[in-house]
Amino acid sequence: MIRRRLPPAALAFVAWAASACARAPAPEAVASSTSPAGSAPAASSAPSESGADATPSSAAPATSASGRMAAAPEAPLEGLDFIDEARVLFRVAACGPDGEIPPRFDSAVVARHCSELEHAYDDYKKAWVDVARPFISALRPKDLPAAVVYPFGGGDLTTALATFPDATEFTTISLEPAGDIRPVDKMAPGDLGRELAAHRAHLERLFEKAHSRTDNLEKESKTDMPGEIVFDLAALVVYGGEPVSLRYFQLRPDGSLAYVTQADIDAAAHHPLALHELFQNAELRFRQGADGPNRVLRHIAFNLDDAHLKADGPLLAHLSLKGKVAAMTKAASHLLWNEHFATIRGWLIEHTDWMISDSTGIPPRFAEPAGFVQDTYGTFDGPIFGLYDKRDADDLKRLFKSEPTRELAFRYGYPDQAGHAHLIVTHRGVNLADDNAKTAPAPSASPR
Repeated sequence: MIRRRLPPAALAFVAWAASACARAPAPEAVASSTSPAGSAPAASSAPSESGADATPSSAAPATSASGRMAAAPEAPLEGLDFIDEARVLFRVAACGPDGEIPPRFDSAVVARHCSELEHAYDDYKKAWVDVARPFISALRPKDLPAAVVYPFGGGDLTTALATFPDATEFTTISLEPAGDIRPVDKMAPGDLGRELAAHRAHLERLFEKAHSRTDNLEKESKTDMPGEIVFDLAALVVYGGEPVSLRYFQLRPDGSLAYVTQADIDAAAHHPLALHELFQNAELRFRQGADGPNRVLRHIAFNLDDAHLKADGPLLAHLSLKGKVAAMTKAASHLLWNEHFATIRGWLIEHTDWMISDSTGIPPRFAEPAGFVQDTYGTFDGPIFGLYDKRDADDLKRLFKSEPTRELAFRYGYPDQAGHAHLIVTHRGVNLADDNAKTAPAPSASPR
C-alpha cells in the first residue's frame, strides 16, 4: 500500500507549528521493477543503498587496459525522466549557465531576471557560502556517512551542499510537495515575468535570511514553476552543478522506491487528488563538473509528527534502509523539542552519530542520555520562535554558558531571541570543539 499524505489543513496544530520550518538524496541504487506502485516488489528488485553508480548484481565489472577496475555503468531507472523540463527551469528560472531558452519565452525577460538573480547569488556566496563553508569544514569529521537526512528541510539544498560537500545522497523531508513540473511546458509566454519575479523574490529572501519559511513555499506551490525544484536547481547554480535527471516516486511498504510512470499518470488523469499525489516526492540527480559523479537529492513530502509517522511504515522503512547517516536541521520551529515529534527525534538519535543544527536540533535532555556530546558556537540567550519547552530553553542556555566562547560569523538557521548567531554540533564521543577551533578559519564577516 502506498501512503497517502493528509493535507496540512487536516492537522491545524501541526500546520501552524511548521509554518516557519526551514525551507530546504545519493543515491541509493534502486533496482527497477515493473510491479505496480502499490504492490510489494519482487525479491530481485530489492533496493541497494550502495551509491549513485551502483549496478545490477549480474553486471561483471569492467577492467581498463591498465588492469585497474573501471567504473561500471549506472543501473537504469524505471519511471519517467523529466530532465528536459528540469533543464528549462535550470536555464530560465535558476539562471544556469548552459542550455537554450525555449523560443516561446521572451529572452529579454529571462535576461533581466538572471541579471538580478546573479547579483543575489554573488552576494550570498560572498556573505554566507565563503564564510560558512570553510568554518563547517573544520568541524566536520572526515569519515562521515555519505547519506544525509535533513528533516524539516524542503528546498534547502544550498545549505546542505555547504555543510556536506562530499555527501552523495541527500534526503529532505517537509510538508511541502515537490510539485508537478509539467505545467512549464504549457505556461503562457505572458506569465513568464510574473512567475520569475515570484521565485526570484523567494530566493532572495532565502539567501538573505539563510533559511526559508513554509508560508513562502506554500505560495511557491501555487505557481506554474514548482518552487521546491526551482530552489534546488538554484543551489546547483551556486555550487557549479547541473541536473542529470528528475523523477518522481512513491514509497512501497518496504521503503523501496516506486518511480512514477506514464501508466500511473494516465490512470490518475481524471482524479485530481491522485494525480497531485504522484508529484509529491521528487528525485533530482545532479553532478558538479562534467566528469563528476552523479549525486542524488530526494525530497519527500510528509508530516513528521508522531500521528503520521507511526501510521506510515514506508517512510521509516525507507530512512532505515540507509543505515547510519549524517544529519542536519535548522529553522525547524523547535519541533524536535516537542512531544509530538518523538518518533523522528528517536530515529535521528538511533541512526546518526553526527548532526549539525541551530537551536532547533535535539535538545540536551535527549542528547546526553543517548551518549551524545554537544559542542556550541556563537551565543544563545533563548529561542526566537517555535514550539519550545522552557526547560529545554533553559538547558540549552546553560549548555552554551558552560562551553568556552567560540565566535560564529554567520547565521545557521534562526538567530536567538537577541539576534545572535549560534550553531550546535551533536556527536558521540569527546568534546571536539576545542581541537576544531585550532584549525577553524577566523571569523571574517558579521552574522547574517
